[in-house]
Amino acid sequence: MVDILLIPLAMLYLLVVGMLFVYGINFFYMTWLAWRHGHANSQKPKTMTSTTMSDWPLVTVQIPIYNEMYVAERIINAVARFDYPADKLEIQILDDSTDETVDIVRMAVAHWQAQGVNIYHITRPNRDGFKAGALQNGLAQAKGEFIAMFDADFVPPPDFLQRTLPYFEPDIAFVQTRWGHVNRDYSLLTFLQSLAIDAHFVVEQFARWNGRYWFNFNGTAGIWRRQALADAGGWTADTLTEDLDISYRALLRGWRARYLRDVEVPAELPVSIVAFRRQQHRWARGSLECALKLGPQVLAAELPPMVKLEAILHLTGYCVHLLLFALSLLYPAVLLVSRQYPQLITLFGIAYVFNLTALAPTTFFIVGQQQLHRRWWHSLPQILFITAVGSGLMINTVRAALQILVRRQVQFERTAKFGVRRREEDWKTKRYQLRLDGIVFWELAFAGLNGTTVWFAIQQHNWAIAFYAGIFLVGLLYVSGLTIFQAIAVYRRQRAFWLAHRRRPETPVNPAQ
Repeated sequence: MVDILLIPLAMLYLLVVGMLFVYGINFFYMTWLAWRHGHANSQKPKTMTSTTMSDWPLVTVQIPIYNEMYVAERIINAVARFDYPADKLEIQILDDSTDETVDIVRMAVAHWQAQGVNIYHITRPNRDGFKAGALQNGLAQAKGEFIAMFDADFVPPPDFLQRTLPYFEPDIAFVQTRWGHVNRDYSLLTFLQSLAIDAHFVVEQFARWNGRYWFNFNGTAGIWRRQALADAGGWTADTLTEDLDISYRALLRGWRARYLRDVEVPAELPVSIVAFRRQQHRWARGSLECALKLGPQVLAAELPPMVKLEAILHLTGYCVHLLLFALSLLYPAVLLVSRQYPQLITLFGIAYVFNLTALAPTTFFIVGQQQLHRRWWHSLPQILFITAVGSGLMINTVRAALQILVRRQVQFERTAKFGVRRREEDWKTKRYQLRLDGIVFWELAFAGLNGTTVWFAIQQHNWAIAFYAGIFLVGLLYVSGLTIFQAIAVYRRQRAFWLAHRRRPETPVNPAQ
């Protein structure tokens, strides 16, 4: 059996590590571009002035909301305070909520309407199309030439419009800004997320824009030209990442985009690992859906070869998790074959050169912090750890890919946010708690497989495989372990909260909790 599988195994193994090598080299390339052009945005930023007030365009701000009782009022207050002519600003609260959020939004809208703000509370009888459907419904009623969009957990600064609208040259479809964080230091989980998001926006998005490659609108903290939205076909809900979908459809139509790294819009990071996992699942499935939908169009378009290559690598970025999954399955077989045929160690050793690109994410995160003028060496342990955490999400992405394969329909699932900023604020007694995801048991089983691989590799003195399988083991144990730990903590906190109020009926219970 070993003899029969020898050649197919060797070919498959080298194919997987070869593809990972391509993605790794691209990580290095994006990092180099960001580092090389790190001061490209240091010129004096464009801003609108009072002398051109009469020329300021009409802007519609859209805020899609679905059951966001802890953050809805915060985002409404933020956009209502925009420093922009009142007669040129329209605000739409696109509310699909089914809980107390509806009343919170209604009162906030009424308050600002009394202050003279042109703000509307728009509801629908159903959630057809989910977020994409809400945006398209609001667009049909919007009056603005430009459409600014913010998710409910964002807190844009008052001068946001003044700092972004001047960059709309005639062929610019959208302007995207950088995400910041209101709760970066809340926990290890939020800090790790901040490192990943910083790297995406400070390195990848910036490098793609600066290198004249395609990049996407991130769904929030940006502005679209209404004409470009219409030309691209409007919002559609046939993928779970409607923002990536419409970005590429606009770029395929010949529009350009602009990225502003120096304009930061803070947002709340998920404090629940289950919510974070759900967010990553949505992004992974949506990206893979867009790759299948738009990849052939990108390849057929009249574009420079490097632009095509970068676009395909961008759309298929989550395939890295699928390749890591395949690699972890291949490792035991490689060790078995190498044990029977020691001379093949040299052949498989070629793959170790490819595996050196495993260092790419580390440099990616380091440059992200360095470009933000942070002392990245203080965060080096977390930066090294996040590489393992990323591999711990491989089963999550595999599930997303399998759902696409079997054409299983899933709903757009929002990421629960609790309005927390400081460590002392508790989220475990609040609404929107998610059940323990059964995928953790698959993750634990896969961690067991990788643990066995580590042991087997050490026995054979194959330190490279032991090292990489060890990274997978750590990531899988962290993701699954934190999921179980938080589920137990939430159960205990809510049970203690319920018992305390049950024993003291005179204590009023906050319905929000």
